[in-house]
Amino acid sequence: MATRRLRRAIIISVEKITDASMYPGQAEWVVAPATESELLEILGRASKENVPVTIMGAMTGVTGGGVPEAGWGISLARMNSIDIASGRATAGAGALLRDVQSAAAAAGQFYAPDPTENTASIGGNIAANASGSRSFKFGATREHVTALRVALMDGTMIEARRGQCVDFDVPAIRLPRTTKHSAGYRLAPGMELIDLFIGSEGTLGIITQAELGLLPAPGELTGGVVFFKSEEAAMDAVDRWRPRGLRMLEYLDAASLKMMDVAHQAALIIEFEGDVELDMTGALEQESWFAVSAADRERFRKFRHALPERVNDRIRRSGFMKLSTDYAVPIEKGREMLSIYRKMLRSEHVIFGHVGDAHLHVNTFSSSPEEFEANKALMTDLAREAVRLGGTVGAEHGLGKRKAHLLPIQYSAEEIEAMRAVKRRFDPGWLLGRGTLLASE
Repeated sequence: MATRRLRRAIIISVEKITDASMYPGQAEWVVAPATESELLEILGRASKENVPVTIMGAMTGVTGGGVPEAGWGISLARMNSIDIASGRATAGAGALLRDVQSAAAAAGQFYAPDPTENTASIGGNIAANASGSRSFKFGATREHVTALRVALMDGTMIEARRGQCVDFDVPAIRLPRTTKHSAGYRLAPGMELIDLFIGSEGTLGIITQAELGLLPAPGELTGGVVFFKSEEAAMDAVDRWRPRGLRMLEYLDAASLKMMDVAHQAALIIEFEGDVELDMTGALEQESWFAVSAADRERFRKFRHALPERVNDRIRRSGFMKLSTDYAVPIEKGREMLSIYRKMLRSEHVIFGHVGDAHLHVNTFSSSPEEFEANKALMTDLAREAVRLGGTVGAEHGLGKRKAHLLPIQYSAEEIEAMRAVKRRFDPGWLLGRGTLLASE
């Protein structure tokens, strides 16, 4: 690529790229446009030269969706403006989640989605329909996006707003009976155009700017890390507490707590607004942690978020790629899925996550190539079990490249072909996000 043709964009020659999962990739160039016009210039050249392009967010993902296999990478990190108004935020795709949250809080407002990694970009969150611990009450990113500006591979810009429906025929595909889902395109006749791009993992268009709904700042909050004498006691508490109006209901098993230097069998991390009475049967109440101050609640948040960081660090040091589940099942099947995990897992592992949504993450640790391959096969077997129970193979991270092979477990060949037809409509050259979600044609 000649720099004189794209003189205003930052161009970096790069060979090896990876994300938080250690998925390997490479690109001839990584280009960082600062404006939509610069981005369209890049896309125009890529289309003319038939070069695949991959949108790279903050590279905090764990599915390889932002890792190019070849061609050009496009970073939107410079398109990071944030404007706060009453009830809404307008953010560039490269704006970081933590910066949007902070800007909203400074204005006495609240952006509800809270994916674990708050250094993720807003564009990446939308592309994966990301969620997090507070999604238990507030839902995933999709529920908080009111408008998008999107660059298409044909060089045009479109704006999609809530209430604007697609102008072409879209068949219905089956959805899992879960509260969270981010695997594949969500298709339905007469659907809103904006919902095609949310969760499409950067394969249909490039989100450049988003309008996000903001809520009033919450009132008095109470947070807690409640320890239990057994996993069974913790699961009993989940069943009792799920309908009590909590903002957060998270689980850590004994192995997770051990990684955090805590010697208990299970824990639930909770947060609620106002007065909520909880039955503490089976809890080690005197040994649990509670807080009402913002500083202590932030300490609990860091405690919860430090666990995946430690998990990822251990996996990186092992030299193997991350193997983890992002499966969710219907609420009433949550305990059954946990039992399946306990029965089928053989190597060292941790189980933690969004138990309120029956969405627990399993992370395995491999110590040899043979163990890695066995764990890799097991991940697919567990995906089939989740779908058998009415669940999803991707609840909050998307499938990217690493987990694209799970799509046929979730959907029929006809449903996948319906997704491919939408892909052809927006990207007939199959240049955008090549290798992510759908195999190239």
